[in-house]
Amino acid sequence: MFEKVAFTMYPVSDVARARAFYEETLGLTVGPVHGDGERAWIEYDLPGGGCLAISNMTGQEPGPGGGTVALEVDDREALLERLQAAGVTVTAEHIPSPVCDMSIVADPDGNSLILHQLK
Repeated sequence: MFEKVAFTMYPVSDVARARAFYEETLGLTVGPVHGDGERAWIEYDLPGGGCLAISNMTGQEPGPGGGTVALEVDDREALLERLQAAGVTVTAEHIPSPVCDMSIVADPDGNSLILHQLK
């Protein structure tokens, strides 16, 4: 019945600020963009599949408490250091598990992003 996850979407309050975070701070490559700052939907196609979208079209309020996307990274510690230097809020610096290490950061609206690195 289900084929795959089509996308993960986060609601945002300020499209320009969110785009700066996802494109400049995180370094994601922008994909399709629909609309403008008043009503916008922006997609970021992730390497290896998957799509992360940000939008102010849904009427949802941004912030913590909703779903969380986990982004696979090749050097979690180096990325975390770079994000901390850029002033990004870190809500969990290191979460070890038997198979991976994770950190949790927040976007400007408080949406959580997990930085995930397999061991």
